[in-house]
Amino acid sequence: MNEEEKLMNVSGRSVMKRLLSYLNYHKGKVTFTLFVLLIATAADVLGPIVMKIFIDDYLTPRIFPVRPLILLAGAFLALYSISALFNYYQVISFQKIALAIIQRMRVEVFAKVQHLGLRFYDQTPGGSLVSRITNDTETIKDLYVTVLSTIVNSTVMMIGIFAGMFFLDVKLALICFILMPFLIVLMWVYRTLSSKIYRVTRIKLSQLNAKLNESLQGMAMIQAMRQEKRLRNEFGKINGDHKRAMLKSVRLNSLMLRSAVYSVYLLGLIMILGFFGIQSFDHVVKIGVLYAFINYLDRFFDPINQIMQQLTIFQQAMVSAERVFGLLDDERMAPVQQGSSNPKVEEGKVEFRNVTFSYDGKTDVLKNISFTANPGETVALVGHTGSGKSSIINLLMRFYPIEHGGVFIDGAPLTAYSDDELRTRIGLVLQDSFMFVGDVADNIRLSHEHISEKQIEEAAEFVQADRFINKLPNQYHEPVGERGATFSSGQRQLLSFARTMALSPKILVLDEATASVDTETEEAIQTALSKMRKGRTTIAIAHRLSTIQDADQILVLHRGEIVERGTHQELLQKGGLYFNMYQLQHGKGMEHVSSAQ
Repeated sequence: MNEEEKLMNVSGRSVMKRLLSYLNYHKGKVTFTLFVLLIATAADVLGPIVMKIFIDDYLTPRIFPVRPLILLAGAFLALYSISALFNYYQVISFQKIALAIIQRMRVEVFAKVQHLGLRFYDQTPGGSLVSRITNDTETIKDLYVTVLSTIVNSTVMMIGIFAGMFFLDVKLALICFILMPFLIVLMWVYRTLSSKIYRVTRIKLSQLNAKLNESLQGMAMIQAMRQEKRLRNEFGKINGDHKRAMLKSVRLNSLMLRSAVYSVYLLGLIMILGFFGIQSFDHVVKIGVLYAFINYLDRFFDPINQIMQQLTIFQQAMVSAERVFGLLDDERMAPVQQGSSNPKVEEGKVEFRNVTFSYDGKTDVLKNISFTANPGETVALVGHTGSGKSSIINLLMRFYPIEHGGVFIDGAPLTAYSDDELRTRIGLVLQDSFMFVGDVADNIRLSHEHISEKQIEEAAEFVQADRFINKLPNQYHEPVGERGATFSSGQRQLLSFARTMALSPKILVLDEATASVDTETEEAIQTALSKMRKGRTTIAIAHRLSTIQDADQILVLHRGEIVERGTHQELLQKGGLYFNMYQLQHGKGMEHVSSAQ
């Protein structure tokens, strides 16, 4: 089962039940709107009866008394006006309710994705999530705005029409009632066939969004590696699949919505005319009754046509709702605090005890990892790509649940700490720092309102980011575009350092923090790092070994295991994996190091 199918594994009945449950928040408005709808429907149903009275009692016998005719005309106009006015109100009211429901649903979905764990994002394309939050909720909106209101309106109208038919002629009404099984079977067949088609179209649309999102984010690499043709072919294939699914939908709609319904309508018309034709052999046929029944038949099939046409939107909305509710029900949540002890990070001692970890539950990326970073110490993690360095950081930040072994801070399990305590007391600086749309000050403060302007400036000065900030036209209020595209990688990294230091964390986590900066900026950051590490426990991933030579402990990882540990000089003397890595990075300079030792 792929990721798309996982997020759609919800039964149709439960989906409809949950969709209707959102109406509970608007019970009063829904009740009043239904009352207005009943009045509008009653006015619609009474119209043909007024015309029947006019035809049979006045037009056919050619009796034209002024006052009764004026009253009939006034009643007809009044019914028409009431129908128009009340139908207008109920349509507007239903749309307001629908928009309020979708607003609530989108907030719920957005809140959900913010609390899903990184394991979920590892397995789900970003474009697919965008499609769920935007396209799918927009389709669900159509369900409330048009489908439900149309179905309710049409159902009430059909009940009213049958009531009018029974009022005029019971036998003929029962004959027309025979048409209902044909219509019910028609709707069931259409719903069964269309649900499969629309499920494919929504999946393909989601894949289109995912492919588009991937292409836009990697455009520089696509152009640099001449991958335009390959991506265009992949996009074209998905687009072609989507087109074919849509064409199947068009063919089904053309067959079931127009032709089939019109055939049932003709059958009903034949039955009514046949009934009156047979009746005319023995009795006088009332033209008014005939007019009223044909009028009712037209009005009866008008809501049927509307319902059948809305089934297209209904099926699309049901499929979209499956995807949205599948996302809301996803259990791959980010790890949260367990228990109520609520400890605080005071000293910053970090311990890994026999930690074994796997992303997919099959292949262990960390195997029996144990080490201790005492308060104020710097522990560096080195190793080739895929050795497990980032996985250790991910577990320390509690991005993933730990299933074997444990991580402890100041002797307390990592799971015992609240999110607020961990995120404010552990400062994280990634290799690729993320900037939000806003200004420089906003990107340093983020949502921490307690951080003052003075603290922002002090944090920037501490990491020497103030040197370039003060040269900006608006300084700390300089606008920052999407992902900080107008700033250099070194400037973005300095801002991320300032962001971290503004919170005065007790533990620093550095994921190759100097990898994306130039030599001059790196020297400034190294100076800042020396100050930042004083009095703080630091866990640092390093690719350039020259940046962690003064670390209190260096852990050398290989295929998820710690194969060497010690200081820089101790590891060089061992002549193992660290020695080989250092030699590769420094080349001939290694001979001088060896001789000096």
